[in-house]
Amino acid sequence: MTSYESLRGSPRLTLSAVAAAVVLLSACATTAPDAAAPVVKAASAAAPASSASAPNGAAKPPADPTAPKPFAEVSKDAKVQAGLFPIWRKDEKVWLEISKDMIGKPFLFTVNIANSIGERGLYASQMAADQLVEWRRIGNQIQLVALNTAFRGEGGGKLAVSQAFSPSLLAAGPVGSAEHPERKSVLVDAGMFLTDIPGLSTRLEAAYRLPYAPDRSNSSFEAARADAKLSTLTARMHFFTPRIPAPPLVAPPAPTPTPPQSTPDPRSMFFSFVYNFQALPDLPMAVRKLDPRLGHFGESYSDFGSDSKANVRVHMVKRWRLEKQDASAELSEPIKPITYWLDKNIPPQYRASVEAGILEWNKAFEKIGFKNAIHAKQQPDDADWDNMDSSHASIRWFVGADVGFAIGPNHGDPRTGEILDADIGMSDVFARGSRRFVTDDLGNSAVSALSTSGLALDRHKHRHGAADYCSYANEASAEMGFALDLLEGRGDITPDSPEADAFVQAVIKDVITHEVGHTLGLKHNFKASTSVSQKQLQDKAYTEKFGISNSVMDYNAYNLSLKGEPQGSYTNNTLGAYDYWAIEYAYKPLAAETEVADLAKIAARSTEPQLAYADDIDAGVGGPYDGFDPDANRFDLGDDPLAYFKRRLALSQELWARVQDRKPVVGGDPLRDRRSIVESFRQLARSAELTGKYVGGMHALRDLPGSTGRPAFSAVEPARQREALKFISTGLLSANSFRFRPEFLASQTLDYNEWERVQLSIPAAVGAVQTTVLDRLMSANTARRLIDMPAFVAEKERKGLVSLSEVYSTLNAAVWSELKTGAEIDGMRRNLQREHLKRLQGVLTRGGGPGLLADAYAMVRFHAVQLQSDLRAASGKAGLSIETRAHLAESLDTLSSVLKANMQRS
Repeated sequence: MTSYESLRGSPRLTLSAVAAAVVLLSACATTAPDAAAPVVKAASAAAPASSASAPNGAAKPPADPTAPKPFAEVSKDAKVQAGLFPIWRKDEKVWLEISKDMIGKPFLFTVNIANSIGERGLYASQMAADQLVEWRRIGNQIQLVALNTAFRGEGGGKLAVSQAFSPSLLAAGPVGSAEHPERKSVLVDAGMFLTDIPGLSTRLEAAYRLPYAPDRSNSSFEAARADAKLSTLTARMHFFTPRIPAPPLVAPPAPTPTPPQSTPDPRSMFFSFVYNFQALPDLPMAVRKLDPRLGHFGESYSDFGSDSKANVRVHMVKRWRLEKQDASAELSEPIKPITYWLDKNIPPQYRASVEAGILEWNKAFEKIGFKNAIHAKQQPDDADWDNMDSSHASIRWFVGADVGFAIGPNHGDPRTGEILDADIGMSDVFARGSRRFVTDDLGNSAVSALSTSGLALDRHKHRHGAADYCSYANEASAEMGFALDLLEGRGDITPDSPEADAFVQAVIKDVITHEVGHTLGLKHNFKASTSVSQKQLQDKAYTEKFGISNSVMDYNAYNLSLKGEPQGSYTNNTLGAYDYWAIEYAYKPLAAETEVADLAKIAARSTEPQLAYADDIDAGVGGPYDGFDPDANRFDLGDDPLAYFKRRLALSQELWARVQDRKPVVGGDPLRDRRSIVESFRQLARSAELTGKYVGGMHALRDLPGSTGRPAFSAVEPARQREALKFISTGLLSANSFRFRPEFLASQTLDYNEWERVQLSIPAAVGAVQTTVLDRLMSANTARRLIDMPAFVAEKERKGLVSLSEVYSTLNAAVWSELKTGAEIDGMRRNLQREHLKRLQGVLTRGGGPGLLADAYAMVRFHAVQLQSDLRAASGKAGLSIETRAHLAESLDTLSSVLKANMQRS
């Protein structure tokens, strides 16, 4: 059992200070009547002292005016809710009652955001921080202190750890009463929690670049409840900024966000913070160590208890406590099942699918001996309790002006990794949200950008980091729009038909199953779909029985066959082999004396193809972690991802043809065709990024050292890299892949009821796809991997490797193909060539950013000189249009200037 005395960073009171405090409190306690007893009128201060109270005739010392008032006096006429920390309320005043034995005793403090403003990452029904805390009393001051659980001294050295790493003060306030004469407890003014404990002002500043601050005078407690293990306060917090600054007269170099759009007055907004004070389990749950061959969320810390360990990091599996009622039975009900409450806001038509997604996990638990391990209950529509308190795991349904995601976080005991609460946030993305987007651009939307900015803050406040954030629902809804449009065009599904409703219901079940998996402790698995063959995907019997992927924790694409091919199930409908395996490792009951060996045996199955695993970082999260394994992807399908990306272009072209043939409907949605086009280009932008992973790619395996003899990294086969380069050149970078009829584009009207009225631009949509390819192939990461790749390959196999020079040469030939053929360069191609020049300019004048090797810079310059020569030759050709000649002249001048410029060296 872990001792947390070492985690308390502040020194205890000295004995003399404690003794003085006890004398003072004892004196107060003897004059304080019990809260339930009648109040007795105090004697007059002017009355003479009796010989009993003033021996030897000495005068009685005057009362200390700073001493807390008697408990009964403070709590007179207040109503109390008994619980872990009883909650007293009188008019607008709220107190917590804290007993002496709870001072210095750790408990769990969590914050949830029940109400919000519905835009830019600021949504209702979201879990926030969870921290191990304790009350501390310093004189007449009460502090709520967050203990530093990231650094521990399990085997010794606790004092050194406590001196090295500080705790944090979350809230503080004066003691509100003298000790209760019997319970030895004091009242504390809960007003200390009418502050910005979650740090929301920073989130607001990140979203709006405005200095919002909490306004305590207009904040209050709107709800409270307590029981033996939990006390909860819900604070209605007002945030404001004194003024909205006027727009600048001159546009700034970087775009600035607008003030809030979803509030009546952008200067003022309300949030509801649900503060939970939760008792820790009396008996800590047994710890189960993480194994990197599987993907579980973990509780991690650095253990400085011994200097004999090379790595001080310790990682524990996050999981619920699940114990059999009958330990000897092969199949038994659990002592306490994992219960999820369906929020009363969930539309009735979706509740059955949500429940089915929750209960799907019972299949995995039955395999390891638990019957009905998961329960699903519906919150009554007239319920007066909020399932954001930490005693109810829940599925929360929320809406927002720009929202489209689901998230599955959890709160737990940092001592052991035991999950104690989970609240899945599910937006209405599958109702109105499935066809609604903030903007129709193809870059990072305002939603994703601001969600990411908020994520950095969450990473600081959460121990779980970025993995808590899950965009599966948002991405799946965009994919769903594409799939339904295509199937409708084929006549396989008609709008508002039972088949269309069944499709949507299946998607809801899939996403809920995915998010429940997160709350059970499972991370994403972005390799799961690559162990299902194309033949199996087209087999309806196979996909109905086993699904279209080996895990619901992947971001699974929709299974759409090309026209004329056999069609399997469209969506994933059941747990996969990986899901059963991950649940077995985390939850299977094991004897303590054999647990280490048993877990090693379970994890050793990682070499089975169906159990392939890769997490978010493996798939790519940006920056240096761009994802280099082409088998670790979001939204691919089948054992040949490159073939899937090629099919995606063919499916998009089929959809475009059908949309252009579709007849307009009187009174129909004016943006319907536009949305279909945009959704298809979203898929292609993702395919472009993932196709580029093959070039300079490496296959990665998570084998432990010495466990299999397989290499941890191996270069993607040169033939596959060249196949990807060919698809990029002839498919994604070719203007012929993106042709639309002028009469169709001219017929696309606008929604004149809205402010934003921007015409559909195919060149802009194509540009977003093509620049994604350019950024990937010309990145410092790709260059470094191509340069380093020979070091990973046996000398006899190096001859056929793809070189950086080959990649740059192929790219030049594809982007500037007209220079050799003498053909006209149309507007779409000119845009691509300008983007290519911008990236050459960035490398040649600024060094290409951090991480670009000198050999890569030299290679870029070498091919830029070759391009300069080709541009000179092409510029002299006769018969070209004025637009093409002007473009060639400008391109040559730009590149020549760049080659003459001095690189800015840091």
